[in-house]
Amino acid sequence: MTDKFYKKVEQFVIDTFTEAGNDRGIKHFLRTVHWVKILKPDADEALLISAVAHDIERGFRNHQTYDRIKKADKGFRSDEHLIHRQNEGAKIIGEYLQQIGSDKKMIERVKMLISKHEVGGNDDQNLLKDADSVSFFENNVEYFVNKKVDETSKDKVKDKFDWMFNRISSEKAKQIARPWYEEAIKKLGL
Repeated sequence: MTDKFYKKVEQFVIDTFTEAGNDRGIKHFLRTVHWVKILKPDADEALLISAVAHDIERGFRNHQTYDRIKKADKGFRSDEHLIHRQNEGAKIIGEYLQQIGSDKKMIERVKMLISKHEVGGNDDQNLLKDADSVSFFENNVEYFVNKKVDETSKDKVKDKFDWMFNRISSEKAKQIARPWYEEAIKKLGL
């Protein structure tokens, strides 16, 4: 596999989140790439780019749009919120890939993958979703338990944990995530 564009995209993601003052998620993105490689050792460059950039919209949030969606949000995963995140992320990274000279085929594949990374669809979209969930449990539980519980509630955080675990498609990814998921539920005290 060549990584003609991957390294540029990885640096773009790191720079974007660092400049936005939100570097907490960078490890999650890099570990999503790691888990993609574990789940599919022959993953192509487009899948790796999608893994590192799957949440790129978080670094470019249009606060009016985001605030409107959050007001209507029913927890962390309303349909409107998920669709917006996926579509915005696909658009942003597609435009960036075009700027750095990627071909149309690569751009379309990355956009297709990111546009369904929350809900899945085809095998590679499901794989990206699974790697995202595994990385979520590996890296984000403490943040949700220590910060999001206070901002929302234990029940909403538990709902998020349940959803992130139950959306995993592959048995291999479920086995990897299960101990972290079970520990996350214990930390909530539920």
